Amino acid sequence: MSFVRTLAVATCLLPFALQAQKTPIQITADLTDVARHIYHAEIDIPVKPGPLALTTPKWIPGTHRPTPLVDSITGVVFTANGQKLPWRRDDVDMFVYHLTVPAGVTSLHAHLDLINPGRQTTKLAALEWEGLLLYPAFIPVKDITVEPSVKVPTGWGVGTALTPAGTPSADLHHFAPTTVEQLEDSPILTGQYFHTYPLAPEVTPKHFIDVAADLPEDAVLRPALLAELNNLVRETGAMYGSRHYNQYHLLLTLTDATTGQGLEHGQSSDNGVGEKGFSDEAHQLGNADLLAHEFTHSWNGKYRRPAKLYQPDFATPQQGELLWVYEGMTQYLGNVLAARSGLKTQAQYRDIIAASAANLDYKPGREWRSTEDTAIASSILRGGTLSYSNWKRGQDYYQEGELLWLDADTLIRKLTENKKSLNDFELIFLGKGGNTGPLIVPYDRAELIRDLNEVVKYDWGTFLHERIDIPNPHADLAGFTQGGYKLTFTDKPTASDKAMVGPRAAAINVWYSIGIRVTADGTISDVRWNGPADKAKLAPGQKIVAVNGRTFTGDTLKAAIREAKSTTTPIHLITQTDTYVNTADLDYHEGERYPTLERVEGTPAYLDDITKPLTTPEVAPKPDTAKM
Repeated sequence: MSFVRTLAVATCLLPFALQAQKTPIQITADLTDVARHIYHAEIDIPVKPGPLALTTPKWIPGTHRPTPLVDSITGVVFTANGQKLPWRRDDVDMFVYHLTVPAGVTSLHAHLDLINPGRQTTKLAALEWEGLLLYPAFIPVKDITVEPSVKVPTGWGVGTALTPAGTPSADLHHFAPTTVEQLEDSPILTGQYFHTYPLAPEVTPKHFIDVAADLPEDAVLRPALLAELNNLVRETGAMYGSRHYNQYHLLLTLTDATTGQGLEHGQSSDNGVGEKGFSDEAHQLGNADLLAHEFTHSWNGKYRRPAKLYQPDFATPQQGELLWVYEGMTQYLGNVLAARSGLKTQAQYRDIIAASAANLDYKPGREWRSTEDTAIASSILRGGTLSYSNWKRGQDYYQEGELLWLDADTLIRKLTENKKSLNDFELIFLGKGGNTGPLIVPYDRAELIRDLNEVVKYDWGTFLHERIDIPNPHADLAGFTQGGYKLTFTDKPTASDKAMVGPRAAAINVWYSIGIRVTADGTISDVRWNGPADKAKLAPGQKIVAVNGRTFTGDTLKAAIREAKSTTTPIHLITQTDTYVNTADLDYHEGERYPTLERVEGTPAYLDDITKPLTTPEVAPKPDTAKM
């Protein structure tokens, strides 16, 4: 942006900045068209005559990239005193609208439609505000006041961390004035089959889980799950020693009609799983860390945020170099909290982290790409296909960060003879300032190192540099060995693999043997770089038609892998690529391989200590079978 334009924009927006302290923007989000996958917004903006630039949010905290919703915003109409006003989109920034406010006008009305906004069915809807918000550009979003309302289908329940204002009608809900920064951080959940459950009622501030489902029975949560979520609230207090919100809402959609979701917010989290995602222990296992992970972000990512990720507006690009803290530490703590709360068992925790570590260790792309680069490049690594993703690498700062902080935790325990742990660090790093309302306190790597040294003196700078800044051909497995375990492989899946149901369980696991990811119909989604399948010239997108002369099934493929262990004959495949049929011979003879953690006797079991509850767990009463 040129100096002349910057000066002009700043000049025209100064009156708004002064006036906005007295008169908030009024926005009503209309979700009543949810069955047609359309949201609407009516927005009234206080203005003064002259040129005006308005914007919708671009860089959304938690998504680590520009929002893809900008091309779904349509039906944009500006009016003043009942007359339409012409507008022009900015030539460079597609999120900005330019118009001129006529003389005598003090309020500008805007109408927006949002097509296919994300997660909605005929029975529920979730609203992330970036697709409907409109406000003056080039002003810090924490300085812009907004007063929101939400219109929903008559009788639907509403869950949000926004503060209610006035008396709600059957379909219109008003909320107290807030800032654009906080409104963007306060999603809405609504649904016909809707329940709100208070959690750990003795804990302040208050905590809730708000549930919307496509089927009425799915919105009724199991007593065991509610007991585990009560434990989660109490365990976060013991781990972090402070809370940084006025109230907290876990928002949860249960539907098979939309994709999953997990997005953090300061006073709530927006979560979505399949309709049976928490219906029993088997379904829950695949989602066990979701709520704990997003809840932890209230401390790590929202309250404490990397300085370069926190920008004064939603237009300035975010810089992701410390996402291995923001997301990686949260990945670690969320899984630990899930185990401590009972959302998963200690054995399940070990099985799942073993699978994650093995996946990282068998990712050849780590030979050229550092963990830091996966963080810096986060905005271009989100999404995409699985094709050769093991060579490209993706957002590995999640799982790499988890192993890093496990390494740090067990190292602290080792250096202090288990008298201190990463918990002591969290009380310092995430507990700064004690209890607060929603607040953002930025940090940098230097502070991270200072706080670690406050727990125990060590060369933490080198520790982080060696694990984060440079490519490492192998995953950081020191947390296992320091914690009393080692990563190994067996010829049988773990108990957790066998127990898990849902999408994660549908894939055929032959990654650590022949080196492919393959779906139930035989389609190859990824090939491990330099693995047996890669050497046989298999490629993503091919479909396996037959194995050793037999029609493909997952069981047939696994049987061929087992049989090849006792012979020198290659595994013979017939594959289809587009309209062509080919053959491939895999020279592999080591049998099936599944990752697991093996206890190293005679060493401290710090890994078990880490997943022990810090509070007294609540256990749900067993059903009275005599009355059933």
